[in-house]
Amino acid sequence: MKSIKKLSQFSALALSVSFGSAVMAADDTIKVGVLHSLSGTMAISETTLKDTVLMMIEEQNKAGGLLGKKLEPVVVDPASNWPLFAEKGRELLSKEKVDVIFGCWTSVSRKSVLPVVEELNGLMFYPVQYEGEESSKNVFYTGAAPNQQAIPAVDYLMSEEGGSVTRFVLAGTDYVYPRTTNKILEAYLKAKGVAEKDIMINYTPFGHSDWQTIVSDIKKFGAAGKKTAVISTINGDANVPFYKELGNQGVSAEDIPVIAFSVGEEELSGIDTGPLVGHLAAWNYFQSAESDVNEEFIEKWQKHVGNEDRVTNDPMEATYIGFKMWAKAVEIAGTEEVDAVRDAMYGITVSNLTGGTAVMNTNHHLTKPVLIGEIQDDGQFEIVWQTKKGVIGDAWTDHLPSSSKVVADWTAPINCGNYNIETSVCSGQNYE
Repeated sequence: MKSIKKLSQFSALALSVSFGSAVMAADDTIKVGVLHSLSGTMAISETTLKDTVLMMIEEQNKAGGLLGKKLEPVVVDPASNWPLFAEKGRELLSKEKVDVIFGCWTSVSRKSVLPVVEELNGLMFYPVQYEGEESSKNVFYTGAAPNQQAIPAVDYLMSEEGGSVTRFVLAGTDYVYPRTTNKILEAYLKAKGVAEKDIMINYTPFGHSDWQTIVSDIKKFGAAGKKTAVISTINGDANVPFYKELGNQGVSAEDIPVIAFSVGEEELSGIDTGPLVGHLAAWNYFQSAESDVNEEFIEKWQKHVGNEDRVTNDPMEATYIGFKMWAKAVEIAGTEEVDAVRDAMYGITVSNLTGGTAVMNTNHHLTKPVLIGEIQDDGQFEIVWQTKKGVIGDAWTDHLPSSSKVVADWTAPINCGNYNIETSVCSGQNYE
């Protein structure tokens, strides 16, 4: 009996030591969730962002981590399955107990995980251009709002410098981001005097591959004697056959320029860009931006992936900015706890990759420059236009009547993501 009792005491002691070590290990670690599709139609774009987060974590750990703790990545694959984003988000917050999430690309994936992040008071950084009409207490939006991409792109196309375009094709993937963005753009174009008959709108499903008929229709629409352009919100791997078909049918940038909101260096790296020279994209960053910090970032990225040919792109910069801001906020707050980090985020600044400064505003959107780039035959973009200074991201567009009266401000006295300035009512976090 004595030996059994001693063994029991020894086991209890061992268990206690083991448990104590586990607690200590957990206390010495800050968990970072990575919620990006590594398979499916969006893997072409999102895998790169997963690798960007891992690079940032590795760099931060080499510099000593945060608050004396190492950062531990927790990577999951929602597989371009929108409901699965919610499930994987819950897994990261409830099971893995991550302190922050960097993730999502499409708006439908973000909206899927949004109620989970809000319910569990998580913190998520969303790094991709989107349609606006949202400001969550639990999300920081480091990609472009419509007034930082879509609206300036239209203004550029309508200017003499951009070709004095008067006829527009709004071509998008069939989900919330293209539909809402095009709703805003249609209202904006009409307010600028563009007739309804001069606006063609077309949607295709994710992964769409047969573009022959659609490109033919675009050619016909552009043959009406008015300067025509395509504004593209086509997402994911559907861009590859779309641009190939443009080349097949001889649609040149001189005839009908395409300006894309979801095509960057990564997407172009998979296709022959020769026939696409002159087509455009609107972003807040291009790899070709000339700055010391950008050169350093490109060098680190290519070294991290072990490939000197790997490109960078805008959502990578948005991920970089978000991560740098979060790390800085953790240091300022002295804790990784969500509420304290959120409060420390407002007004925080970090260097962007174009040589300027990114600022986080109280509506959870950044101040960012807007750049228009022209596709070159090497798959890079030549910057042909940019704003003179940073543009403050507008969570609620001025170009829809229902949104023009709404503002977002997560500081007192408003402390609301959709506050109606006419009725002085906060509608709460209820998003369509």
